[in-house]
Amino acid sequence: MVAHMLRKVAGWPARSHYPMLAAAFLLGNLIAVIYSVMQPSSTFPLRQHYTYQETVASNGVKLYSIQTVPDNIVLKPITSNVSVTPDFGINGGFFWNGDLLSIAVINDQPLKGEQDDYGSGWYNIDYPKGTLIWDEITRQFSVQVVQDAHQIKVTDRQHYWAQGGVSMSLGHDDQWVHQALAEDMPAFDEPRLRSGAVYDDRQNLWLIVTDKPCTVEQFRTAIVEKIGKHRLVDGIFLDGDGSSQMNTAQKVLKGDSREVYQMLALKRK
Repeated sequence: MVAHMLRKVAGWPARSHYPMLAAAFLLGNLIAVIYSVMQPSSTFPLRQHYTYQETVASNGVKLYSIQTVPDNIVLKPITSNVSVTPDFGINGGFFWNGDLLSIAVINDQPLKGEQDDYGSGWYNIDYPKGTLIWDEITRQFSVQVVQDAHQIKVTDRQHYWAQGGVSMSLGHDDQWVHQALAEDMPAFDEPRLRSGAVYDDRQNLWLIVTDKPCTVEQFRTAIVEKIGKHRLVDGIFLDGDGSSQMNTAQKVLKGDSREVYQMLALKRK
């Protein structure tokens, strides 16, 4: 009786309308859930600031890779195996007795010492070599063949980082061997552990390591086949063999457990 009066006075729905209202309520909630799922995701999915991948190329080379964005990279001097650092990332350029033999510079400041100091990260020792450069102003990567950081071309020398190695020459398949040998790529035809860094036309960056020995050609071929969905622009070979090391939540690669003296680390994990 009371419910009948309330329906009459306040406009409450009749009992026959309840199933329709319930269906409308459920439909509204379903639409809300679908809408929330379809919203653009953040740059880094699942609260991670990188994407980890393992993939095997047709030549049998297994690649372990970290995909991230250039603003999430910091070059760091270390004196340990990458696997025991608190940072996620991979090994950097070449070294000898603690001296950096590859360019490792942030905003015109070498990682160890001062400009023009031997072993500081200011030079690619002995030869001009492929150097991966992130220009924070133009928001563009490049690989420049230089011998010291004075030669690096960027928009603002207080807004860039540069990691030396050896050119991959990904856009020049007919010339890459000649260029890599001209840059004195170590153990070119010998099976060794390998490391590298490559980028695509959207300025995504991959840091790549193997856990089994392969030649330089096998490593490069595997990268072209499996990384970046055929959008890669260029990249560099980093130090290899026992120095090929990685640290992530998903995978730890120790190389031969040696200490290395520089790494490419993630600012945010």
